[in-house]
Amino acid sequence: ENWKLLFGLRGEWKFEIGDDMKRAESRYDDSKWETIYAPSAWEDEGFPGYDGYAWYRKHFRSTSEWNTKSLALLLGNIDDVDEVYLNGHLIGSRGLFPPEYITAYNEDRVYPFSAAYLNSNGDNLIAIRVYDQELSGGILRGRLGVYEDVDAVRIDIQLQAEWKFKTGDDIERKEPEYDDSKWERIIVPSFWEAAGFRDYDGFAWYRVKFRVPSRFSDERLILLVGKIDDFDETYLNGEKIGKTGTMVSRERDIPGSDAYQKLRAYMIPMNCLRPNQENVLAVRVFDGFKDGGIYAGPIGIVTREKFFQWQKKGKKTEDFFDWLFR
Repeated sequence: ENWKLLFGLRGEWKFEIGDDMKRAESRYDDSKWETIYAPSAWEDEGFPGYDGYAWYRKHFRSTSEWNTKSLALLLGNIDDVDEVYLNGHLIGSRGLFPPEYITAYNEDRVYPFSAAYLNSNGDNLIAIRVYDQELSGGILRGRLGVYEDVDAVRIDIQLQAEWKFKTGDDIERKEPEYDDSKWERIIVPSFWEAAGFRDYDGFAWYRVKFRVPSRFSDERLILLVGKIDDFDETYLNGEKIGKTGTMVSRERDIPGSDAYQKLRAYMIPMNCLRPNQENVLAVRVFDGFKDGGIYAGPIGIVTREKFFQWQKKGKKTEDFFDWLFR
């Protein structure tokens, strides 16, 4: 990614030790909290020798221009474990909190999120829950801010929105006429843990309905379903148009796959779309462990020509670095 800073987050944050999940809420009153600088170990900001839980909170303003951008929150290195909330929505985490503690102190925090979580032209709140086991604690170093991936492809038909979601597995869910009226709602992209399905591993389905403007009726189109953790089968109006990985039934069946890192780009067959009518996109997902779901963009439909140009641009960049370090 080629990150462009939209709003810097280095500087003063509200801070308080201890743990209370209400601190993730936008309306929580932090007026009596301490103020500390980030990035910096909290031991250097007036909390020497402290190990355990603490929270950071910071407000920022967004604009409506962000709504069509590929967005991510960059938070550098956090020692040891974190959960990050945007306007009360969990958008990412690294490491594991006690009692199954696993540190992630050396991992760079990059959390993609949907613009649907933002209050356009208004106030937004980032809340970060941190656990430190020993030594230095907190937001230690690195880039802090809201960033745009300027190399992301520009979407023609935006599908970054609220989708229907249901855990479990039933192949009938691919059919356009399937009744999903009682399903949960989930923002795409985001890990399904962010929608309340914490610690869920296994099968789940996503569904969304959309229309295609008539000006695209003669275009060759590509569906982008972003990055999915771990495997997927993608259906458009009941027809399978692509898959990544092999759907499995148990965590131990995943052979060290890196499928979760791959961008899903699927050619839409001619006559598969219904011009000027409702179309149904259904995505079957299997997650083997930890985070799951359609977690990063871009999400939407682009013309084949635009996708090809974007792909070539990325390939030229890769070839340059291959040459540079040869």
